[in-house]
Amino acid sequence: MKNDTIKNFDLNRFLGKWYEIARLDNRFERNLHAVTAEYTLRKDGKIRVVNSGHKGSPEGPLSMIEGRAKLSAPDDPQHPGALLVSFFWIFYTPYNILEIDPDYQYALIGGKKQKYLWILSRTPELSREITQKLLTHARLMGFDTSTVLFPQAAKK
Repeated sequence: MKNDTIKNFDLNRFLGKWYEIARLDNRFERNLHAVTAEYTLRKDGKIRVVNSGHKGSPEGPLSMIEGRAKLSAPDDPQHPGALLVSFFWIFYTPYNILEIDPDYQYALIGGKKQKYLWILSRTPELSREITQKLLTHARLMGFDTSTVLFPQAAKK
């Protein structure tokens, strides 16, 4: 199965707060728990991205970083779910929405060459069935899901 973005994407419905349910390990999130991503529209049309998480445990010190995102090809109807995200100056990296629930309650996000993968939800928990469905989809697209991490969620 080809690693491709969703065919219908509504940026306004995607905006807001998302909770990280699972991810492939990456250096900038190493040892973070209770991770969230919040997307808001900026006046210049780009998207403000604020990622936060707690170091070591859900109660550990808060770590936050702010970046920006933009549609990678705003006029390309074949790839409406392709975004570019930057946290470091002018360097952007692909952020592809590979699957999203019709109600925008959970999403599967992938990066370039299967290096990055996230399962996001509007709530801190996601059912095992949906999580497994998304992992299966990712595996069919070539992601190594055997190394997916499930960081601790925030305590209620």
